Amino acid sequence: MELNTVSLADFVQLADVIFEKAKQSLAQEALTSGMFVVDHIPMNSGNTRQYSEVDLNEYAAYKGEGAQSSRAKVQEGYTKVITSYRVALDIGITYEMRTQNKYPEVVRRLTNLSGTAINRRELDLSHRITFGTATTYTDMDGRTTDLTLGDTLQLFYTAHTLKGSSTTYRNRLANNPQFSRGALEVMEQQAVNNTLNQFGEKVVIPFDILWTTDDPNTINTVREFLKSTASPEPGVNQGVVNVYKGKYKHVILPRVATTAVGAPDSTKTKYWGLASSIFSTAHLAVWEEPHLKVPANLNAGEEFSTDDWNFGVRAGYGIAIVTGVWIHFSSGDGAA
Repeated sequence: MELNTVSLADFVQLADVIFEKAKQSLAQEALTSGMFVVDHIPMNSGNTRQYSEVDLNEYAAYKGEGAQSSRAKVQEGYTKVITSYRVALDIGITYEMRTQNKYPEVVRRLTNLSGTAINRRELDLSHRITFGTATTYTDMDGRTTDLTLGDTLQLFYTAHTLKGSSTTYRNRLANNPQFSRGALEVMEQQAVNNTLNQFGEKVVIPFDILWTTDDPNTINTVREFLKSTASPEPGVNQGVVNVYKGKYKHVILPRVATTAVGAPDSTKTKYWGLASSIFSTAHLAVWEEPHLKVPANLNAGEEFSTDDWNFGVRAGYGIAIVTGVWIHFSSGDGAA
């Protein structure tokens, strides 16, 4: 298509096609990880959503012959409220680009624009893990973001509280080892001992996700354990069954080891942990899917002083995590 002959209507149609194709090509690792529950919010239904948990007793009670059945205990757990916020970015397609056959430059601008809202949402989701040892962080726009769970504590902690019991649970691994078979088994034992309902009763939750950053050494070590057809321990004969084969889905989160502005952060490259996709209480509420905003036909869509056609990307969403019982974490730095 020659840009020096294109009309605004044709160009808008072209922009929509480029935008959608670019969206489809983007890997959305956090969104598709299974670690976040995605809720699509209908229009005109308010800008907040409340997420709560309610627990019953884990076990039924003995009933004697002719005796009245015991009543179940109901314990409302913690609550978190998500408030929607919007992200946006605009670009201009200049008169020169439209009339001097600069098609590649136009395509690059539109392709890059399509990724900005999706990438920002990915960054915001990932930073729930990145800054999970804190109660707040300041994002790239200077906004203070609340990271607390319903118990007012940070996501990864050694003594999370329960509503119906004085018992506490931990989801941060002691001494924060790097990933290894020994560290994994210790974390698995931690998950066994610290998966509790609000009454302090042990509940059985399948942990099906092993998540890491994009650190190559950690990734390769995990793959050896999960995909080897024999025991990954050195010196063991081939043919020995690897008990980890197929046990977990390995989720790589490449934006976790970043700063608040999305720059690499070497202090977080060894982060790893376990999670349950079935019992996750991490919620992404979507009010507005990433979409393209296009110029209107009025005055050929041109900005008066620049002759630009302005395009923009918009998205609206909110994130909150209610409890930490579904996820476990090690910073991998050996800190006590």
